[in-house]
Amino acid sequence: QVQLVESGGGLVQPGGSLRLSCVVSGSIFSRSVMGWYRQAPGKQRELVATQTSFGGTTYGDFVKGRFAISRDHAKNTVYLQMNSLKPEDTAVYYCNAKVVFGIESDYWGQGTQVTVSS
Repeated sequence: QVQLVESGGGLVQPGGSLRLSCVVSGSIFSRSVMGWYRQAPGKQRELVATQTSFGGTTYGDFVKGRFAISRDHAKNTVYLQMNSLKPEDTAVYYCNAKVVFGIESDYWGQGTQVTVSS
């Protein structure tokens, strides 16, 4: 059974940093594009970052070099390092696994709250 479990969210002051983690259970990690999305109250879910199993990355326009996605294949874990956080980064952050090799499937974690406030 596939599960995505996020951790690392919390309250941080503007300009601070957080690192989100997402552990993936089930044998899909190496066959998936891993990504982070976020949803703020009253807004649509938006792409933050994705990374293929070969290391190719994409980022939302708002990231502007502040965030970095990475993955550890030995730990079946994807990370999102967030620096220079702004109040507008406040949202629930969701981990996503999009299986692209074999039977295509889409999995989501439960989300982790990130609040940027002084």
